[in-house]
Amino acid sequence: MPLAEAEVAALAAQDDGPRHTLLIGGARSGKSALAERRATECEAVGAEVVVIATAQALDEEMAARIAAHRAVRPAGWRTVEAPQALATTLQAEDAPNRVLLVDCLTLWLSNLLFDAETDVEVRALQPSQRWVDERAALLALLPTLRGELILIGNEVGHGIVPMGAGNRLFVDENGRLHQALALHCARVEFVMAGCALALKSS
Repeated sequence: MPLAEAEVAALAAQDDGPRHTLLIGGARSGKSALAERRATECEAVGAEVVVIATAQALDEEMAARIAAHRAVRPAGWRTVEAPQALATTLQAEDAPNRVLLVDCLTLWLSNLLFDAETDVEVRALQPSQRWVDERAALLALLPTLRGELILIGNEVGHGIVPMGAGNRLFVDENGRLHQALALHCARVEFVMAGCALALKSS
């Protein structure tokens, strides 16, 4: 689903509101740690931090990973779970002088793309209507948010073309999502080995 010209134009129109940040990188690149440091900096000047978590504890390993992430966050940070309805949750939690840290976009995409109801669309290399609607809702919401937003996403498009229709669809949609979000964010950084490379700063 390529970005339409009208969508690109709408996303490129930056408002005068909060400066959103998109952090992308590979697994264990340091994305979450960097996002948490940025949120801590905002908290130091009086902002409240709310973590929007998209992971689902569907097995013991994922439950352990979720627990590990929670353990390193400051006790004063509130966590809200949003495995699928990300835009609705962001809208409900948005407030001035509040930082919303979304960890992460990749699991959100996976949750929507690979649920039981979308298997036929995935095998046909077509995203489900639910994903299309949720993605559109998120992009439409971003310019209206009053607080700061930090988005974390996995960059998975640097390898060979993966085997399997579902895997290829995931890589396609993940890349398109990052492109669309980058147009809405004042700051975009690629994270590797704990170091951040600025891709966009405005």
